[in-house]
Amino acid sequence: MHDPLLLPELREMLNEQDVSAMQEFCEVFHPGVIAENLDALTTTECWNVLSHANVGRRGEVFAFLSLPRQMELVATLEKKDLTGLLEAMASDDRASFLKNMDDEQVELLLPLIAHAERTDIRKLLSYPDHSAGSIMTTDYASLPEGMTVREALSQLRHQAPDRETIYYVYVIDEARHLHGFITLRKLFLARSDALVADLMDTDVISVRVDDDQEMVANKIARYDFIAMPVVDDQGRLVGIVTHDDVLDVVQQEATEDVHRLGGVEPLEDGYLSTSFFTLAWKRGIWLVLLLVAGFGTSAILSHYNSQTEHFEWLVWFLPLVLASGGNAGSQSATLVIRALALGQLNRQTQFQIGRRELLTGLTLGATLAVMGFTFARFYVPTVDAAVVAGTVALVVTFGTVNGTLLPIVLKQLGLDPALMSNPLIASLSDMIGVLIYYNVALLALGK
Repeated sequence: MHDPLLLPELREMLNEQDVSAMQEFCEVFHPGVIAENLDALTTTECWNVLSHANVGRRGEVFAFLSLPRQMELVATLEKKDLTGLLEAMASDDRASFLKNMDDEQVELLLPLIAHAERTDIRKLLSYPDHSAGSIMTTDYASLPEGMTVREALSQLRHQAPDRETIYYVYVIDEARHLHGFITLRKLFLARSDALVADLMDTDVISVRVDDDQEMVANKIARYDFIAMPVVDDQGRLVGIVTHDDVLDVVQQEATEDVHRLGGVEPLEDGYLSTSFFTLAWKRGIWLVLLLVAGFGTSAILSHYNSQTEHFEWLVWFLPLVLASGGNAGSQSATLVIRALALGQLNRQTQFQIGRRELLTGLTLGATLAVMGFTFARFYVPTVDAAVVAGTVALVVTFGTVNGTLLPIVLKQLGLDPALMSNPLIASLSDMIGVLIYYNVALLALGK
C-alpha cells in the first residue's frame, strides 16, 4: 500500500523532473517504502525514479516489488541493464526472481553475468523448490579458526559490504567444513590477541541443504536465531537462511494452509495478481471434488427413502445432526493441521492427541446431545427425541476423531495435511452422519 502523503510528492518530482529530490527519495527512504510507492506508477515512471539511484540501491528496491511488477519492469530493459541489476541483487533474491523466468531467458542472460555470480546463480537454481537451498543466501560472513580477534575484525570490515548479515560469523576450514560460529558481539568484547578457535561455539545447530523450508522456519523460530547455517551432505557450509527469508516462508506456508482449509488450491501469486481463469480453475477443482462427495451423501439418503416415508420427522433434524458432526470435524482438523505445521506433533504424541480428541468428542457429543434432545422434544415424542440426541452424540464423536486422524494419516504418507480441508472433512462427516442417523433410528424404532 503506497503512502497517501508521499505519493503526490513523488508525482510532483516526476512532473517537475526534480533530479535532486528523486535522488534524495531513493537514498533516504527504506527500499520497501520506495517499492510500495513505485507500485502506483507506470513502468516508465518507475524507471525514471530508479535511474536516480545507484545500481546497488536499485537492486534492493527491485527485490521488494511483487513478482508481476518485476516482470513488467524487466520486460522494458536492455540485456546489459538487466544483468547489471541482477548482479546488484542479493543472491537469494536474485535466485528467487530467476526461478520465475523462462529457462531460455535465464540461459541467454547468464553468459552476460560475471563468472562468480553466474556460478552462484546456477548452484542456487539447482536446489529443489521449497528446500533450504532454494531460500538460502550465499552472502555470509566466514573466518578461519586460526585468526586472532584483531585479524578477524579487520577481515570482517572487508566482508561486511557484501554480506547479508555479519552478526553470526561462521568458522570454516579450507574445504569449507563448518567447525563453529562466533557472534560479532563476542568478537568486540574479546581481547584482540585471543584466537577465534578459543572463542567460537562448536555446538552448531544447522540444517541440510535439502531440508524442507517449513522445517527450517520452525527450527529458526524454536531457537530464536537471526540466521541458520545450511550445510551439504559432507558438512560443508553452502549458505545461510536469514530471518527475513523465514518470515516469507511462514507467510507462504500459512497462506497455503488457509487456502486448502477453505477448499481452494493455493494461489502462486496474490489474489488480485491471479488471472480470472486461474482463480476459477483452482477453486473449481475442489468444488468438483466436493460435488462428488455430495452425490455420495445423496445416494445414501436415497437408500433410506422408504424409512423417510414412515418417519417424516427424521428429515426435520437431519441438518442439525450433519452440521454438528461436520463442525466438530472441521474444528479438530484445524487444530491438528496447525499443530502439525508448527511441528508440535510427532510420532510419540500422536496416540496422546488421538485419545484426547476422542475424549473431547465424547464430551462435546454428550453436551450437544442434551441440547438436541431438549430442542427435539418440542416437536417429537421422547423416544424420537432420544434418537436425535443419541445420533448427535455419535456423529460429533466420529467427526472429531475423523478430523483428527485424517490429517495425521496424510502427514504419515508424506502429503500436506491441509489437503484434508474443512469442506472435505464436512462432506465425509455428512456421508457417515447419514448412515449413523438412519441406522440408529431403525434400530431404536424397530423398523
